[in-house]
Amino acid sequence: MRLRQIVLLLLLALAIGAFVALDLGRYLSFEQLKASQASFAQLHAEQPFTVAVVYFLIYVLATALSFPGATIITLAGGAVFGLWQGLLIVSFASTVGATLAFLASRFLLRDWVEARFGQRLADINAGVDREGGFYLFTLRLIPVVPFFLINLLMGLTRMKVWTYYWVSQLGMLAGTAVYVNAGTQLAQLDSVKGILSPALLGSFVLLGIFPLIARRIVAAAQKRKVYARWAYQRPKTFDRNLIVIGGGAGGLVSAYIAAAVKAKVTLIEAHKMGGDCLNYGCVPSKALIKSAKLAHQMRHASNYGLSDAAPSFSFKAVMQRVHDVIKAIEPHDSIERYTGLGVEVLQGYGKLVNPWTVEVALNDGTTQRLTARSIVIAAGARPFVPPLPGLDDVGYVTSDTLWDEFSKLDEVPKRLVVLGGGPIGCELAQSFARLGSHVTQVEMGARLMVREDVEVSELAKASLEADGVQVLTGHKALRCEMVNGDKTLVVEHAGAEKRIVFDQLLCAVGRVARLQGYGLEDLGIPTQRTVQTNEYLQTIYPNIYAAGDVAGPFQFTHTAAHQAWYAAVNALFGEWRLFKADYSVIPWATFIDPEVARVGLNEQEAKEKNIAYEVTQYNIDDLDRAIADSEAHGFVKVLTVPGKDKILGVTIVGAHAADLLAEYVLAMKHGLGLNKILGTIHTYPTMAEANKYAAGEWKRAHAPQRLLAWVKKYHDFKRGA
Repeated sequence: MRLRQIVLLLLLALAIGAFVALDLGRYLSFEQLKASQASFAQLHAEQPFTVAVVYFLIYVLATALSFPGATIITLAGGAVFGLWQGLLIVSFASTVGATLAFLASRFLLRDWVEARFGQRLADINAGVDREGGFYLFTLRLIPVVPFFLINLLMGLTRMKVWTYYWVSQLGMLAGTAVYVNAGTQLAQLDSVKGILSPALLGSFVLLGIFPLIARRIVAAAQKRKVYARWAYQRPKTFDRNLIVIGGGAGGLVSAYIAAAVKAKVTLIEAHKMGGDCLNYGCVPSKALIKSAKLAHQMRHASNYGLSDAAPSFSFKAVMQRVHDVIKAIEPHDSIERYTGLGVEVLQGYGKLVNPWTVEVALNDGTTQRLTARSIVIAAGARPFVPPLPGLDDVGYVTSDTLWDEFSKLDEVPKRLVVLGGGPIGCELAQSFARLGSHVTQVEMGARLMVREDVEVSELAKASLEADGVQVLTGHKALRCEMVNGDKTLVVEHAGAEKRIVFDQLLCAVGRVARLQGYGLEDLGIPTQRTVQTNEYLQTIYPNIYAAGDVAGPFQFTHTAAHQAWYAAVNALFGEWRLFKADYSVIPWATFIDPEVARVGLNEQEAKEKNIAYEVTQYNIDDLDRAIADSEAHGFVKVLTVPGKDKILGVTIVGAHAADLLAEYVLAMKHGLGLNKILGTIHTYPTMAEANKYAAGEWKRAHAPQRLLAWVKKYHDFKRGA
């Protein structure tokens, strides 16, 4: 705590101590006020300005210090100054005092609270940014809620001081008027309790609830306005409860949930069921990674006591295996399976005609129109192709097209350029290098996998380079050229141009949401990089939802499925209750070797968000199973709240890191700390023991040394030493 905070805290403590020691509270009683009313009135008649100023300052001080007796002081204002002058003075004095208390709470307590409850407070602040003024206003309208608590708690948030002041000024006005008016009738009052009759309390409660009711009315009016241009097109009855556009992870889960609760649902998919993950992303890439890893292990068989051997293989056979794996998994996402579950599957392109109608251009050339109460857009994303001059002339593949294009090749590309240093680029660069390609990976940024900590990026780069990948970070692709029949990529580094000759070029610089072609523009649904939605995944039309890559903010299959639950449940049951999508615990992994997996914060993000943290790291090179498997490299790094075992985030680098992460995902989701992980039996010898040992490292660092010193003395005593 800084010196200024300590000084202020001492001053506040002295003020409160003086209040108690001098028994100043006796002057803030109802009986004392009635007894002194005549004296106050006479003093005010003789020195009106001085009395008003002194009263104002006393009121500000009492409110700022949260002293009891504000009600009595308010009554005194009415008794001495009358209704209108009293209301003016009390209104401003109470708001100034409340704002000072708000600032004192912020100055003394907010840093401490943020250090211990950073993420939770961040969520609260996000709500305050959106609707903090509105909720403060409703609280101020109900004087039953202790105002000093509001001052202290709001000071812990990021609410702007000016917002707090003027909302408080308006919100407290009604209650202030009641008490000041009661003060003008002080002679007729027998006690403070007589002011707040049941009827008056009920009126205050209704007054506080009114903004909530008004908000509902405003929301209904806004909804009516949004739908106004379509009012005459709204069907009286609907063909379906739900229509889902897109048959990837988000669309499949949305349709599945709707069918499971017996809703009538239609799923529209123009191309392949299963979406990008099954056909172009997660599944084929992992199949390729497995083949490449086996080739790598054969070359390094001596690590396992065997003889190194150059793998002999057919690249066509490797690519055929990739397609075989896709075919083996296809039934899980097939039309037949979903039809059996009760989902109507239409193969074609869906386009929104109005907020309730989708026109489907079927693949057989016919057209069909369907209406639904709700619609879920789950159109996914596609690879981003940079606008490089000459790119079309030399030709390229993306993470979507390489599976078909490379299947036509008789052998692995001899010279492969990979544009992009993100997870997709790194996975594919390493895999093709292990299969025998000379791979050059070009990344414009300063390092690979920029979302991870620097040490993780460095380990990833070292691993790729060990497999023969030439990693060029800080190199900007300028253009592609044909030079003497050779395909060439021109890059810039440190102000100089460099040429890279290649046979194949893979663009892996990211993916962009599919936003065109299904009527968003015609309905005026806002889009930027994704379809804009609220926390319930609703677009500007409350019955139209978006989920998955098209909605963001994450482009993972598991988050698409996660969002799909919220989209489907809200779409079907939102008139009763809406659920906010929960992104508090999102895991992800990059399947290079060694794998990189993370959930929650890493050090880089914690610093950016100014969240206090403590680091515990366990190096896997000490793990028995890792040593036995010749996989003794990597680490488990856990970020916790300082001094506590609460987990803020985990990064794991090593074999099976993505699988090891699941224990931490469960722990974070259900609020379990490192002590719980340490107290859980882990099978020996397994890689999962790394999680337990990481928890043990934390426990060792937080051992109660003073207590242990006394325990040592006890044992010495028992030995007679």
